[in-house]
Amino acid sequence: MRVIISVSDKSGVTEFAQELNGLGFEIFSTGGTKQTLSNVGIAAKSVSEITGFPEILGGRVKTLHPAVHGGLLAKRNLPEHMEELAKHNIQPIDMVVVNLYPFVQTVSKESVTLDDALENIDIGGPTMLRASAKNFPNVIVIVDPADYCVILERLKAGEVSQEERKRLAQKAFQHVAIYDTAISQYLRQNAKELPNEMTIALKKCQDLRYGENPHQTAAFYTEQLVATKQDTGIAYAKKLWGKELSFNNILDADAAWSAVVDFTEPTVAIVKHTNTCGLASHPNIAEAYRRAFSGDTVSAFGGIVAANRTITNNMAEAMKDVFYEIVIAPEYTTDALVVLKKKKNLRILLVKLPADYGGSPLSYLDYRRIKGGILVQFSDSLAEEDVKLQMVTKRKPTAKELEDLLFAWRAVKHIKSNAILLVKDKMIVGMGAGQPNRVVSAEIASKKAGAKAIGSVMASDAMFPFSDTVEQAAATGVTAIIQPGGSIRDADSIKAADSHKIAMVFTGVRHFLH
Repeated sequence: MRVIISVSDKSGVTEFAQELNGLGFEIFSTGGTKQTLSNVGIAAKSVSEITGFPEILGGRVKTLHPAVHGGLLAKRNLPEHMEELAKHNIQPIDMVVVNLYPFVQTVSKESVTLDDALENIDIGGPTMLRASAKNFPNVIVIVDPADYCVILERLKAGEVSQEERKRLAQKAFQHVAIYDTAISQYLRQNAKELPNEMTIALKKCQDLRYGENPHQTAAFYTEQLVATKQDTGIAYAKKLWGKELSFNNILDADAAWSAVVDFTEPTVAIVKHTNTCGLASHPNIAEAYRRAFSGDTVSAFGGIVAANRTITNNMAEAMKDVFYEIVIAPEYTTDALVVLKKKKNLRILLVKLPADYGGSPLSYLDYRRIKGGILVQFSDSLAEEDVKLQMVTKRKPTAKELEDLLFAWRAVKHIKSNAILLVKDKMIVGMGAGQPNRVVSAEIASKKAGAKAIGSVMASDAMFPFSDTVEQAAATGVTAIIQPGGSIRDADSIKAADSHKIAMVFTGVRHFLH
């Protein structure tokens, strides 16, 4: 029995090789792996002893040889294959243990050069893996150190089943596919157009208790990206307290965190079913929470709370009488954690703030699944300076109104369309979301706000096709409106606003969120 071992991740490889040695395997290896094995007294031979040819081009060519790939690809049950091996003095290879150069880790370094990246593209490794996996009924292929113990048990028992070999082959092809995806991502970074062909590399982060409903199986996968440094966001959260997150928890937590990191000032968001039902900015984070909570004290129950500042004892005390599923923040005071951990069903997440929070967010690819396909778009990540405001009414907004309008415009993109927000003093006082009719969203927002709507400003994620939403705003007590504009009936909405002395601002940009 012959095995080639050549691994970047050397976890457990010496122990595995020693066990294989004891089972009678003849071990061949390359470069650093061979040295690692030799250091613990394992008699590993060079792959050059198989090929009869030295490694060349600084190690770029060492396993790309008929003596290797003939030994891997020969079907043992075909006499003509075995006769050809004998004719060319090639011996079969029964196992390949390979994982690939750390390409993602290399290109994630800030100082990496193109030459560094290219040198970390493995050629021989993927080729051996593909050959071995293609011939899995005859060759055992291992890419994951977690499989070492399993395969040793099977070998000691006398057989590695076809089903087990097939499972390993699938992992090998997937390992190569993710590797190739990372290289493709690196080479296309900063591209302004979407590619004609694209793969997405995902790694399982954890199994979930269930999906949106208990009868649905679910897992959480993180996207393996090389173009940006990934150390923030819910996918990288550290759980300080509480049970595991569910499918819906993760969706809502992502929505809450996305909302608060859109603001530079101390801000708190409260999210329910991915909609921001409470949002407020204030220099004091505890007061920001109280204001966010006041926006919809009913919907807040069972929601997610996110803050873009350290959660203090005062904020924790303000939260303690309300049931929340999750709280998210970049830091917590020791006293705050004592208070929060008294809530046994609360999950406490620690998430690093992105360096650009509240500023010009990095664009990313946004994927939406449909049956039979995936829709792909660049994210809604326009910087505030890229939005050119147009003052379209006779009355211009006051400085205070403009401050609230800009807050509302940032906030409304986190609300499901059709979205209407009422804002006063940098806090949501009323919200209408997800309605097929924009006027209905406005009516819901007005009803939620009640008397707090008087003197508020309104934000709409998309244009007003008719003047009816302006009339609804006037009846509610709104004094200023921000919306994209662009309707063929904009003049009607402007006329209605002027008649009620409402200031209206066009952005020229919409914020649909489906």
